[in-house]
Amino acid sequence: MAEFDDSDLPDPSLMNIIEQDSLKWVFVGGKGGVGKTTTSCCLGVQLAKSRKKVLIVSTDPAHNLSDAFCQKIGREPTPIQGFDNLSAMEIDANDDMEQMQQSMEEAAGADGGDDSAISSIMAELTNSIPGIDEAMSFSELMKQVQGLDYDVVVFDTAPTGHTLRLLSFPTIMEKALGKVMELKDRFGGLINQASAMFGGGNGADMQEMLVGRLEETRSIINKVNDAFQDPAVTTFVCVCIPEFLSIYETERLVQELSKFGIDSHNIVVNQVLFPEKDAEELGEWLEENISDLPKEAQEICSKMMARKKMQDKYIGQCFDLYGDDFHVILMPLLDHEVRGVEKLKNFSESLINPIDLEG
Repeated sequence: MAEFDDSDLPDPSLMNIIEQDSLKWVFVGGKGGVGKTTTSCCLGVQLAKSRKKVLIVSTDPAHNLSDAFCQKIGREPTPIQGFDNLSAMEIDANDDMEQMQQSMEEAAGADGGDDSAISSIMAELTNSIPGIDEAMSFSELMKQVQGLDYDVVVFDTAPTGHTLRLLSFPTIMEKALGKVMELKDRFGGLINQASAMFGGGNGADMQEMLVGRLEETRSIINKVNDAFQDPAVTTFVCVCIPEFLSIYETERLVQELSKFGIDSHNIVVNQVLFPEKDAEELGEWLEENISDLPKEAQEICSKMMARKKMQDKYIGQCFDLYGDDFHVILMPLLDHEVRGVEKLKNFSESLINPIDLEG
């Protein structure tokens, strides 16, 4: 892409993340279908070269880590074949919420309480406060991950909307506690009566159990939130493709991250056609040679050129918006899928070895 003079721009690679030994949490996010999972896996592969223990966690309900590494990956850290210091796990927020509710019901049952009262309160909470289920399951995830002995954790996050909700969890937890106290005041007597009617134990105990769990969740999330806002510990890698909607979504994500005080200074642009080539040069070559090509080849080349020009326009916008402050990494569109350890290793080299934009 000859029109870019990259001499004064930040290094167009993720080497800054690899070299920052203090980093504990690396989030990879962006619009759906832009290559977040591939980027997360490649980053994990590169981090494994210099860190003792690396974990990749998928919080996207549409898990793809198993597909990317071509091996079964479950809810517990699974060692990646071919590495002795890289593991991956896939988390399901809905399952976590159900398990949490079940454990609370079992605790209530052990105390002679009524399971249905816990279920009712949890259902009321989930309906009243959108995101409370995700907030509580995220708290469980972070508690689990913090208990594991990993130098750095790479999060392959859900599409942008889910990721932005993750940032608002501290606010959600404050609302949840307020709502529980309100429910306790309004329905405390009713729950006690219902528990007694159905032969259960003390309804107040169940309410205290729920308040205790929410307090614990809020404490974890607030602690995690402090870590998230520390650029020495946490950074966010934005992933996009050179198309209007994806660039627009990235701008929204960057602004939200800034608003929440979360460090972000890397943007990975995936699926770039011939990143080292310039559309004008390719266009000149095509103009000179198109008459020598068969009709089908002319159509294919013309469509490719139209796509290349569109991509160059949005890549130019990306550099205009972020080039001065962000490391913008252009990842080439390949003629094969990036699946399996060897292909991920090969592709990951493009994250740390910059493409010469003046080539």
